Amino acid sequence: MKNFITILFLITGFIIFKAQQTAVSIVKYEELEKRIQQENDKLLVLNFWATTCAPCVKELPHFMEINKKYTDNPKFKMILVSLDRAVDKERVLKFIKTKNLTAEVILLDDIKRMNTWIPRFEKDWDGNIPVTIFYKNGEKVHFNDGEMSKEDLESTIVKNLN
Repeated sequence: MKNFITILFLITGFIIFKAQQTAVSIVKYEELEKRIQQENDKLLVLNFWATTCAPCVKELPHFMEINKKYTDNPKFKMILVSLDRAVDKERVLKFIKTKNLTAEVILLDDIKRMNTWIPRFEKDWDGNIPVTIFYKNGEKVHFNDGEMSKEDLESTIVKNLN
């Protein structure tokens, strides 16, 4: 029985470790744009955030709960797009571990051109975060400016997933 518990503990630890990212891709806008098109058979939830943004950090547990609920659905994908600086990559990695972020996290290192790419995502986006954009089949279906409640997040997903 003791061996069984030890093995169970090791497997659980491996699964939790495996679920967390150990590296963060640093991308430019064009790479993120390609990624959106590559996920064209899914409802793609893109959440723009930063480790230094209090409302962003506040809403992340809701996003993780919803991500966990839909993670096995082949028509669903969530990506957390960090707007932290590339030099803060280690802080982002530590944040992923500390906050137990299980959705994919990428770092959008394109701050110098933000006035170019922000309106390409959404003409009404003023640059503030958090922002969540929903894509279905590569096309934007919903834009949320500001913090999202768990209920709003889930209802938007349910509405657009089918």
